[in-house]
Formats: sequence, C-alpha cells, structure tokens
Amino acid sequence: MTGVTVVRTYLEQRARPGSVRPVDHDPAVRTVRVIAADVALFRRLYGEVGGPYHWQDRNTLSDDALHAHFASPDVQLWVLYYADAPAGFFELQRHADRSVEIAYFGLVPAFFGRGLGKRLLTEAVAAAWDLGADRVWLHTCTLDSPAALPNYLARGFEPFKTETYETTVVPSGAGA
Repeated sequence: MTGVTVVRTYLEQRARPGSVRPVDHDPAVRTVRVIAADVALFRRLYGEVGGPYHWQDRNTLSDDALHAHFASPDVQLWVLYYADAPAGFFELQRHADRSVEIAYFGLVPAFFGRGLGKRLLTEAVAAAWDLGADRVWLHTCTLDSPAALPNYLARGFEPFKTETYETTVVPSGAGA
C-alpha cells in the first residue's frame, strides 16, 4: 500500500443547463433505470468502473444493505448499455435539502474513447433535474480519471469546494 495526498473537488449546477451540446443518438446505446436493484450487476459495474480509481466504500456493504439502499425512493440506479453490454452507470441520491447528488458515475474501461461519458453524464444531469432538484452536485478527486473533471466542467458544473486528505491505495497490479 502507498500513502497518497488526494484533492477532492465538489461541483454543482444551480440551474438546469439549457445549452448542453446535443448527444449523438446511437441506436446501440441506451440508458435504463434499474427499478429492482440488481446487486450483482451493481457490484460488477462498481468494480469495473471504480477499481482503477480505488473505489472501496460500497465493497464493505452486504447485499442486504445494498438492496435496502437501492429500495429507497430517494435513490436511483441507471445503467448504460452498448449493444446490450453494460458499459457504465450512474447513481442519483436525493437529499433533504432538495439537492440531488450524482453519487457514482463512470464507464467500464472497455468503452472509453467513444464519447459515451459525455452522453452518460448528460443523461445523469437530466435525470437528476427531473427529480425536482434545486441543485445538482457531485464530487471528483485526483484519483479519478483525468477525463472526469473536464467532462463535468463541459456539462455546466462549477466547482464550489475543494479539500485535501491523505489515504492509502493498493498500487495497480499489486493485488488486494
């Protein structure tokens, strides 16, 4: 394990964007809300999307805890499919202050470089505003993909807070 300093950036939208670039409508691509949480699919996507970026927090939850989380009326799970293969996902969480957080967002590495991150984030933002949000927010950090922050900024998010913290990570290829 290696100790690293991480900078986390919080970003928000205070109004629904009106001029986000249109997204290509490739018929092979579809985004589907998962009504009854498929915990196995979530765990697979969480691992494939988040593994390279050291996501760990959801790995500590039991299947029952994940089912309960996704059963909340304030939580939505959406999956991006490319030709019927799961290619990414996002999770929305509505908070008591009428904000909606894009709690998790990302693509499976095999689908990088196709513009799918732009499309998925555009859809995540629209779905968040559709929940009646007064504000949509998310956070990213220096452990995330270098494409994450530019994508958020291009979709109309603005930084509102940063914080620095220390953590330990297992170097890629070192095993768990």
